[in-house]
Amino acid sequence: MAIKVIFDSNFLFVPSQFQLDIFEEMLKLLNQRFEPIMLSTTHNELLTMTEKGSPSRRKQATLALKLAKKCRVVNAEKNRDETNDDVVLKVAAEWKSPVATNDRELRRKLRAQAIPVIYLRSKRRLELEGSL
Repeated sequence: MAIKVIFDSNFLFVPSQFQLDIFEEMLKLLNQRFEPIMLSTTHNELLTMTEKGSPSRRKQATLALKLAKKCRVVNAEKNRDETNDDVVLKVAAEWKSPVATNDRELRRKLRAQAIPVIYLRSKRRLELEGSL
């Protein structure tokens, strides 16, 4: 059975920023099959970024959405007082799934709840923080 990994929006910017195949690197890091998951709230966040923001941010978001086609989009509810990070935290805790993100604040919150985090290290490789 494949392990579910929740992808945060900024993680999908890694390939365009650092010329790294995150799916290939994830396979090497985990040493097992995995299922990339994107929450609907994250997908919506990327869609918004393609329309709003600087031209470079829009371009990154467009490329991220192309990569997102490799992910299974899972519907997630977001309350008015919740951020996208809150939704990622909630689902990751519920599923006991690792999260792939480079967001420093989100990583801190995930660590506090003992949720494994996959992130870019030294701009050239992925690293797992915590245990699966």
